[in-house]
Amino acid sequence: MNSKEEKLAAFSRVLDIMDDLREKCPWDKKQTLESLRHLTIEETYELSDAIVQNNLTELKKEIGDVFLHLVFYSKIASEQKLFDIADVLNGLSEKLINRHPHIYGDTVANTEEEVKENWEQIKLKEGNKSVLSGVAKGTPSIVKAYRMQEKAAQVGFDWETADQVWAKVEEEMDEFKLELKNKNHEAAQKELGDLFFALINLARKNKLNPDDGLESTNQKFQNRFMFIENKMKENKQEFSEMNLEQLDTYWEMAKSSGL
Repeated sequence: MNSKEEKLAAFSRVLDIMDDLREKCPWDKKQTLESLRHLTIEETYELSDAIVQNNLTELKKEIGDVFLHLVFYSKIASEQKLFDIADVLNGLSEKLINRHPHIYGDTVANTEEEVKENWEQIKLKEGNKSVLSGVAKGTPSIVKAYRMQEKAAQVGFDWETADQVWAKVEEEMDEFKLELKNKNHEAAQKELGDLFFALINLARKNKLNPDDGLESTNQKFQNRFMFIENKMKENKQEFSEMNLEQLDTYWEMAKSSGL
């Protein structure tokens, strides 16, 4: 591993390169805070994919890409006399110190739960209007539901047992099935949301991550479906020529192969 001095030199090199790019590269000179936003989102998803795939080579690359964007934003802000990378990092350091009084102060927190409870109280003192303020509006729905439930639980608003959540899941399932039976589309849509929310709560109470679980299933479905497509290509078949029973045979082959 690199020494602290080598890490600082590498960081300094990136800053120097960013200065050069903003001065000399037509594309980099043109970028704004707004133009980079959608690219940053894309890079973040690519980083997430590398983690899910456990591809460490890609992970290192994608961390670099996200890091570039953070440096880029700071460089643009410094040009506009708003703040620079030092302000960003100093602000981060101060926040970390303030939110870890059990490390840098005399607060006691011996468990993860106690640490999280302290965080929420500190955030409110820092000016957050709500315990839920830290959940960004643009967060994907499954992650947003999980984070809101988690934050509410940290201040005591939570089911006492997982069995109570199971009962809620069953209640929401019955209500969803009823609205489907009645062909009430709008009500069914709302009950579906309630059912998802209850299932996410159940996952959280059992220390399972619903987003990780769903992504695992997505990957499994993708791998098995692509197996079907490859088998069809080998046999010169088209979907229009296949019935569901034939497709299901390939699906079972995919499962048997370990996909």
